[in-house]
Amino acid sequence: MLGLGAATRIFVATGKTDMFLSFNGLYALVVGKLQQNPQSGHLFLFANSRRDRMKILFFDSNSLWVCARRMEQGRLNWPASEDGRVQLTREEFALLIGGIDLTATTKRKWYRKPIAERETMSPVPL
Repeated sequence: MLGLGAATRIFVATGKTDMFLSFNGLYALVVGKLQQNPQSGHLFLFANSRRDRMKILFFDSNSLWVCARRMEQGRLNWPASEDGRVQLTREEFALLIGGIDLTATTKRKWYRKPIAERETMSPVPL
């Protein structure tokens, strides 16, 4: 249902959000608070003040979707930010909805060779 392609970005509204908001209210928050286009195909995440409910707004090129999640136990470890918004990677999104605290994790730097170097390297003989 959620198409998380390579170009899909995930934006989080870090403050508390009224969970009574639906399509139009969340759409307005994406435009005003997150300063993004709700019809871009990206995911927009919102949570209540107790962090036991979450809503996701996204557009699938045909229609606008609102998905809701209610935690029966525990709370979401919601990211914090001074400007009220954070952008997550797909991996961070998976950790967030899996209940992992993003502040307790560390990002590791990955070394990747530039494409030009890989193409000029000679193949390994068998």
